[in-house]
Amino acid sequence: MISSFVFSDGKVVGTDLELDALRLVRADKGLFLWVDLSDPTPEEIRDVLETLFAFHPLAIEDCVTPTDVPKLEDYDDYLFIVMHAVDFTRTEKFNTTELDLFLGKNFVVTFRRAELKAVDGVLDRCRKTTAPFAKAPDRIAHYVLDAIIDLYQPVTDEFREELEDIEAELLSPEQKDLIPTLLETREELAHLRRIIAPQRDVINRLALGESDLIRPVMLPYFRDLKDNLVRINERAITFSDQLLIAFDLFLSKSGFQANEGIKVLTALTAITLPAMVIGTWFGMNFNHMPELHTAAGYPVVLLLTLAVSGTMWWWCKKRRWI
Repeated sequence: MISSFVFSDGKVVGTDLELDALRLVRADKGLFLWVDLSDPTPEEIRDVLETLFAFHPLAIEDCVTPTDVPKLEDYDDYLFIVMHAVDFTRTEKFNTTELDLFLGKNFVVTFRRAELKAVDGVLDRCRKTTAPFAKAPDRIAHYVLDAIIDLYQPVTDEFREELEDIEAELLSPEQKDLIPTLLETREELAHLRRIIAPQRDVINRLALGESDLIRPVMLPYFRDLKDNLVRINERAITFSDQLLIAFDLFLSKSGFQANEGIKVLTALTAITLPAMVIGTWFGMNFNHMPELHTAAGYPVVLLLTLAVSGTMWWWCKKRRWI
């Protein structure tokens, strides 16, 4: 699906134009254009990316072929930016959606294969507002990138709640097997950090003013985006350290519980050992054993067994093995 907006003096003066009308807008230097492609067909990709804007084939290939690596490419008269929006729920876990963005002097083109709340939110604002919205394409780019970065806040909140649940489970008397949960959470945090770090570098390049397509007035806004990504990355590092502590605590608790089980088995062995030794010894039918020729032999052996077993029980109790 193709959505388009035409801006003049910061206001939206046209929406959802046909391709022929978009070509006329492209030729008018007093206007700038935002075209959004959401899960486009091959024909829409060809008409917009190849024919209307004539983007570099490598940039178009990056749009068509998903990648996990955010990046920024400077093609002189436009910038090509690859970013990733995130979503995290307890049921679907960690998901990412790639956003490809072309930023030129008088146009912005966004490309995504799935619905993206960040872009849809900015599109809705464009459709509803009647006040000046954006005086240049870099402002639209900032709106979109800011919305993408804002989506990381609920993700980090979900991670924090999940880590709290893991810690609560670790401290509960009846501990479940948390190894799958710990490993899955560790992988999700690693995925988040793999995305955040390069995106921080991308935004940092935009904030440094390396390209003339970013106006000086917009540089503080992009620096603010970079600062937000730095904070998110620091939170992800903190969560990773917290998860390692939880993992060590789980292993320590598991080892302690295993030792407790071994102590109980040792205590049971120690208590039953006298009965086994005495019973085995006096169970032998030797001809010259005095106990076999007296009527009190059996009670004596029984009392001896109980006394020694009781002593072993008291000793294990004293050492807190039982």
